[in-house]
Amino acid sequence: MSDLISIILPDGSRKELPAGTTGMQFAESIGSRLAKVAVIVEVDGKEKDLAAELPDRATVSVVTEDSARGLFTLRHSTAHVMAQAVLGLWPGAYFAIGPPIEDGFYYDFELPGGAHFVPEDLERIEARMREIIAANQPFIRREHGIEEALELFKSQPYKVELINGNDDPMAGVEHNLVSSYENPPEFIDLCRGPHVPHTGRLGHFKLMRSAGAYWRGNSDNAQLQRIYGTAWAKKQDLVDYLERLEQAKLRDHRKLGEELDLFHIDDVVGPGLVLYHPKGGIIRREMEDFSRQEHEKAGYQFVYTPHIAKAALFEQSGHLGYYAESMYPPMELEDATYYPKPMNCPMHMRIYSDRQRSWRELPMRLFEFGQVYRYELSGALNGMLRVRGFTQDDSHIFCTPEQLGDELIALLDFVLHVVKAFGFEDFKAFLSTRPDDKAIGDVQDWENAQDALRAAIEKSGLPYEVDEGGGAFYGPKIDLKLKDALGREWQLSTIQVDFQLPPRFDLEYVGSDNARHRPVVIHRALFGSVDRFFATLIEHYAGAFPVWLSPVQVSVLPVKDDIDDYAQEVAQQLRSDGVRVEVMFADEPLGARIRKAKLDKQPYVLVVGEDDLANKTVGVNARGHEVERGVTVDEFHRRIRTAIDERRTDV
Repeated sequence: MSDLISIILPDGSRKELPAGTTGMQFAESIGSRLAKVAVIVEVDGKEKDLAAELPDRATVSVVTEDSARGLFTLRHSTAHVMAQAVLGLWPGAYFAIGPPIEDGFYYDFELPGGAHFVPEDLERIEARMREIIAANQPFIRREHGIEEALELFKSQPYKVELINGNDDPMAGVEHNLVSSYENPPEFIDLCRGPHVPHTGRLGHFKLMRSAGAYWRGNSDNAQLQRIYGTAWAKKQDLVDYLERLEQAKLRDHRKLGEELDLFHIDDVVGPGLVLYHPKGGIIRREMEDFSRQEHEKAGYQFVYTPHIAKAALFEQSGHLGYYAESMYPPMELEDATYYPKPMNCPMHMRIYSDRQRSWRELPMRLFEFGQVYRYELSGALNGMLRVRGFTQDDSHIFCTPEQLGDELIALLDFVLHVVKAFGFEDFKAFLSTRPDDKAIGDVQDWENAQDALRAAIEKSGLPYEVDEGGGAFYGPKIDLKLKDALGREWQLSTIQVDFQLPPRFDLEYVGSDNARHRPVVIHRALFGSVDRFFATLIEHYAGAFPVWLSPVQVSVLPVKDDIDDYAQEVAQQLRSDGVRVEVMFADEPLGARIRKAKLDKQPYVLVVGEDDLANKTVGVNARGHEVERGVTVDEFHRRIRTAIDERRTDV
């Protein structure tokens, strides 16, 4: 037997190493810098601890702490350290699961006597975690038979359930073997791994909050206590993340919605149902008016459909079979059952099928701002981001199979054009493909649609990822996500090819050959939800909207009472050209009025005094700029009209 093994590097080159070489030794053989930041290794596509010995002729890559997968491992290991700290501080506590999540991790516990964590407890837990980290405790992997594992975890009922259930991939139960990770001398956890070599590799973390959480997310099960935390590879990364969180709190659309008098959600009206105030109504109207104009230019036809429909419609569409849990309860009227609509598409199908269609009518692009109603669980509601009644800017495009590719390319270009007008530039696409186990329709149709969607993304130049098998049963789709001013991702548009509804509604068109053919249907929601996009705009701009969207675009402030008439004259000149203006009369000191206008995040504050009256000028206090004196009213009028017409995102 050879004393050497051959390791294949990611670039295809080979490296000869002694038999028994571990992942860490492999990293060290490449360089000390790599070894210092190595977290785990990937061996023939499977993740392994750095302590694992490498097999001959394996393809091996090193996963570093600053990569997405490296951070996942750091957070997973930090969750173990948190569990160890909690079990040490609360003897007799039970622990459940503790996975990494986006930007952090959590762990669920059942404390003795039904106790709950309080904020001060998090400081105690953090202090104990730092002691564990300072001790450089190794993460030691072991494997056990089922019976041995049950004996090992017999005092932990949630672990026993995981072993017996064999249905949680993080639990490490596979092929009648159970893997565990021990941090001697005091902690062992059921876990698939892998983990960092020792606790000393951790340390840049913070516990964020505690909350209640049902075991396995089922309200019929015990309610556990969950602690959320975050962990990063570098101290500065942690500092930056916490700063982003603080900025996010300041930008929270619920907070700004109240402060800027844009909207509220009223318990008397009902949870998840948004009331737009006049200022919020102006922003929404501007959003919708711009969208309507662009849809009209792009050849869409506008339709309007009812808020409710008979059950038969939703039986035909399949919603009652696949979506009933998310629909509002039925209403019984005149010997018929009605439902509030959860989606607009069934009614658009009925509009198309109302009469015979010709190939000359296609593509037919129907568009609607349609209000829909979905019964979201109360715990899932989140301001305007997750509501029960919302407006979708829905379009359904009926085209021939031959038109599908060109239509998708034009559609994605159109979506990007409209959204970029609101000041977003950073986008990413996700292509979800055929789920093998439940897809309906012909495989070749799926492949054609997936190829057309991929071609549309690639022509747009957008970066994208493929979610293999992630499509809905009725067709593949593109999801478009954007990043806001804080770098946060938001789900935006969806473009979905549908193989279900055309046959369900028996949609046809007469082709140039005088034969009947089945059209292809494309679903598209551009904003996704108008309400969610509204919330995204609030948080992206921190309430300081571009001038074209601002509820009040200009405030005119006379220095004293005898300038009131001139202030009104300036305001009227701007109003006559469609500019939204308010006059803040001299009822309060000038400084207080300027502060109020700035707190309302108004783009322009015009201060007028005696010199301005004499010279027909204004003092311009533009948001984020130095004050200008002696600007003529005509010059300012030209400036603001240009900013509005060009939909500029700055002031």
